[in-house]
This record gives sequence, structure tokens and C-alpha cells, in this order.
Amino acid sequence: MRASSEPRRGLVLAGVMGSVFLAAMESTVVATAMPTVIASLGGIEIYSWTFSAFLLASTVTMPLWGRLADQLGRRRVYLVGLGVFLLGSALSGLSQSMAELISFRALQGLGAGSLVTLGMTVIADLWGLERRAKMQGYFSSVYGIASVAGPLVGGFLTDVISWRWVFYVNLPFGLLAMLAIGIGLRGEVVARRRNGFDYLGTAVFTAAISALLVGLVEAGQETSWTGGSVPGLLALSAVLLAVFIWIERRAPDPMVPLTLFSIPMVRAAAVTGFLSGTAMFGAIAYVPLFLQAVTGSSAMQAGFVLMPFVIGWVACSILGARLVLRVSYRSVVLAGMAALTGAFVLMSEWNEVLSRGVAMRDMGLAGIGMGLVFVPMLIAVQSAVPRAVLGSATSVTGFFRFIGGAVGVAVMGSVMAHHLHRELGALLAAAPIELRDGLRDVVTHPDLIVNPLTRAQLSPELISQLRPAMAHAVGSVFVVGLVVAVAALVSALLVPPGQARDLAAAQEPVTPSRS
Repeated sequence: MRASSEPRRGLVLAGVMGSVFLAAMESTVVATAMPTVIASLGGIEIYSWTFSAFLLASTVTMPLWGRLADQLGRRRVYLVGLGVFLLGSALSGLSQSMAELISFRALQGLGAGSLVTLGMTVIADLWGLERRAKMQGYFSSVYGIASVAGPLVGGFLTDVISWRWVFYVNLPFGLLAMLAIGIGLRGEVVARRRNGFDYLGTAVFTAAISALLVGLVEAGQETSWTGGSVPGLLALSAVLLAVFIWIERRAPDPMVPLTLFSIPMVRAAAVTGFLSGTAMFGAIAYVPLFLQAVTGSSAMQAGFVLMPFVIGWVACSILGARLVLRVSYRSVVLAGMAALTGAFVLMSEWNEVLSRGVAMRDMGLAGIGMGLVFVPMLIAVQSAVPRAVLGSATSVTGFFRFIGGAVGVAVMGSVMAHHLHRELGALLAAAPIELRDGLRDVVTHPDLIVNPLTRAQLSPELISQLRPAMAHAVGSVFVVGLVVAVAALVSALLVPPGQARDLAAAQEPVTPSRS
């Protein structure tokens, strides 16, 4: 597929970058809005699913969108995916309950999964493989800008207009991107490959991860992880994952080529990416909740605290890509994981007297760590695999990172729910008689702590009792993040030594076939 003129190429590029910007922003824009959403809709016990549903849907459907684009054409599938994303955005803004919001966030994630995958595919079609490295740089910049803008946009819209506009804001810009893609790719040629898609493997894997996440969220609502449906869901997930591996070993065109894991660099990238993604997404999801519920910050103030994280991530992604040309992958990744682990050491000490300056310092250190891990690991994988499986290896690297993020948010959500139940129960048992009525309301409806309006109606004495309890409950997720970050630091030792000397061979131009 080739655009017939430079103006049309520019139109396609604008549409692709615009839609990718929206998808990237949506992964962070809700972080600062969610405490207000909880106050409006309730459902703090299933708070983490608003993130997990989006991440899960976008991640597991990436291979499906790519295969459909090969069979049906880029333009048609891209427009469908963007349309699904915009429909999910509109419905999310109309949600009347947390359950509805979670469902529509999953629909939104389903569409978002197409945008990143097909965006890189369209770029490769238009300019050829020799320009892919440069375009990846553009994509990284778009992601960085969108991620920086996300918390600020979310905080601004939540404070000034309504949390619902966090989702509605996608609609006008998404429609413009849809128009640009529709015009720019008009008259494309289609279908290079018509191999079958691994529908069975995808379905089994989706069911396995869904069972795992539901089990983890349910664990946060039980007095014990051995109670209710939790053991059955976790066991079902394990069985389905085993079935998935069995299917992939026999599938002619598997969703995940298991032969990739015979390559040491791919194994190391999968493990380190999964663990670091688990820690990172946990921090992003729960830092705003800590700031708003514990320190009383506004949504916009919480958004500013996240800025150093993304700035550090973007800057050190560029730095890390240059460092691996001069020093070994292992050295760069170990430095990044050490920085991330140090950030979680500091975050695990957060309490009710936390200042925004200290929080910004710690988030900046976490961003530096992530920047020195993600891009260098991607370059390492690309230089370690045969060119014939370069695309699959790149997809697997991102796949494990995002699945780790979905699992991490769910695990941390269940841990927070356990600690919240315990802390509020202990506080009620020890409280003076004059505070017990107010505490009973909070124990029954913990969303009252987050809502600025209802929080203002609580007595100063009650607030002083609740702040340490909330700090311990929400802060427990950062202790989990520290444990995971230490595990990721150890896993980074598995990264083989080497430098990016072989990338040129992987970037030789390929002439796209035409029908």
C-alpha cells in the first residue's frame, strides 16, 4: 500500500498520530479523574477494573486487529477500530454506575488495541521498513506528550467541567482523525497474507487472563483469599493457561510463537517487561488516589505530580536508546531497574504528611527507571532475533509489558481493598463514641473519603483519624510495587550482554506486495 502523493501521506500520518495520541492519553487521563468518578458512581472496591478492563481488552486484541488488517485491508479495519474506540469513549462518559463504566472501558480498550498496532503497520506500508526506526521515534514522542498531557487534561476537565468530559474529549479529535485516515488511505490495495488467525488460542488466552483478574479482584472483597470463588477462578486461569500453551504448540499460525522463547534475550525481555509493567501501572493507577484521599489534593494537583514520571520516562527513553549503542544492554537495564526500585523504596514510606514536592521527586525517579528499561529492552530484542520474526518478537515484548500492567493493577487493587477493610474496621473498634456514627458511614461507604463534597462534611477529628488509615491502605500497593520491582531487578541479570550492532540488518527496506 502506498499513498499517491506526499500531501496524502501527510494526511495519513496526521490521522494515525492523532488517533494514537488519543489512545495513549486514555491510558493515563483517567488516573486523576477516578477519585471523583468513585465519588459520583461509587464502587471503590472494583476501582482497579476501570484500568484493568482497558488494558486487558487493548492488549489481547492486538494480534487480532493485525490479522484482520492483513485480510481485509488497513483502511477498513483501522476505521472500524477507531470507531469502536470512540463509541466506547462516548458510552464511558454516559455511564451511570461503576459496572457500566468498566464495561464501556473494555469496549474503549478493544478499539484502542487497533490504533497502536495498525498505526505502525500503516506507517511501514507508506514509507517502507527503512523508515521504521525514525517513525518509532515519532511514536515515542507522541506517547510521551500524550502521557504528560493525560493527567493534566484529566485533572483540568474533572475540576473545571466534569469527569465525563475525560471521555467526551476524544470524540471531536477522533472524528477528525477518522476523516484523515478515510481520505488518505482511499484506494489502498489489500491483503498480503490470508493465513488463518489463531482464534482458539486468542479465546483461551483471553479467558485465562480474565479469570485471573476476576479472581484477584474478588480476593479483595473476601475476608480470605481462600474464600468464595477466588480459588476456583485462580485454578481455572492456571488450567486455561496450560491449555493455551498446548494449543500454541500445535497451531499452524499461533497467536504467540513459542519458539521465540528459545532466544535468551526474548525470555529476559518477557520476564523483565512483565514485572516492570506490573510495578509501573500500579504506581500510575494509585498515586492520584493516594494524593486525593490522603493528602486532600485536587485532581489537577495530582496530575502535576505525575508529570515528572512521564518526563523522566520520555527523556531517558531517548538516552537509553543511545546508551545501548555504546554500552551493554544489561548495564542500561540494570541501571533503570535500580532507579525504579529506589523509587518504590521511597514511595513505600509515603504517609499522611506527604508533600507534593516529595511525591514529584519520587515519581521522577520512577520515570527515569522506566525510560532506561523499556526502549533499551525493545532494541535488544530486535537485535537478537532473526529478521523474519522481528515483528512477532516486538509484539511479544509489548504484550508481556501490558499484560503485566493489567495483572499489577488488579493485584494492587485487591491488596488495597483488603487493607482498607482491615484499617477501617480497626479504626471503628478503637474510636471514641462520638466518632463512631461517622465512622460507620465511612466503613459502609468508603467512597465518602474521596468525594471532596462529602469529605468537607466530615468533622476535622474524623478526618484526622481517617488519613492515617487511608495512607496505610492505599500505601500498601507501593509496598507490593517494591517487591515486584526487586524481582524485576533480579530478572534483569538474565539479560545477555551485547550492544545494538545488528539493527541495520533488521531495518533493510522491503517492497510491499501489491494485489
